[in-house]
Amino acid sequence: MTPQTFTVADVMTKKVVAVLPSAEFKEIVATMERWKVTAVPVVEGEGRVVGVVSEADLLLKEEFHDHRPGLVEQMRRLDATAKAAAGRAQDLMTSPALTVGLEASLPQAARLMAAHRVKRLPVVDTSGTIQGIVSRSDLLKVFLRPDDDLATEVRHDVIEHLFPLSHREVDVRVDAGVVTLSGEVRDSARIPLAARLARTVEGVVDVRCELTAQGRT
Repeated sequence: MTPQTFTVADVMTKKVVAVLPSAEFKEIVATMERWKVTAVPVVEGEGRVVGVVSEADLLLKEEFHDHRPGLVEQMRRLDATAKAAAGRAQDLMTSPALTVGLEASLPQAARLMAAHRVKRLPVVDTSGTIQGIVSRSDLLKVFLRPDDDLATEVRHDVIEHLFPLSHREVDVRVDAGVVTLSGEVRDSARIPLAARLARTVEGVVDVRCELTAQGRT
């Protein structure tokens, strides 16, 4: 048995604020301000995500407001100058949209955000229909799990599984997300694995392994 794996579906925000491709510039700005978000997915039909409009996309209009770019700059920043002149979501959005699936793990979502330097991702099902939004703060929710829950999971999914004959000799303590494993076990070769698996439990901040082999002092 392996520790429980949380997915994006477990932590995402299900209430989604989105706009249509035809949404006007000021409507998009007003939507972001009202819901206190920095980006909105653009959807069409039954909710299929076709793009994302971020504050960065909108700020291009301000950047070029009193600045007429020369030919060289226009050629170098074609996408930026086009968005600066745009007035609707379909022309402002970044497309195709960067999305994540419902079953993606939290580390997968975190790596995707880091790689593309975004703060949130639309969550879609297999048909590309939006189901929620996952943000950086959502990914951190697992670290709010109670210490007792973490201790129970580590004991049940790690210690009892790895040390079926000596698990009762193992003490599992969790304080502020830090797991401490202590006691004596029969199979000392599995001690490093116990520490690694305990660290993979969602919500664990760190692991201190003080396990020793039975008969050793």
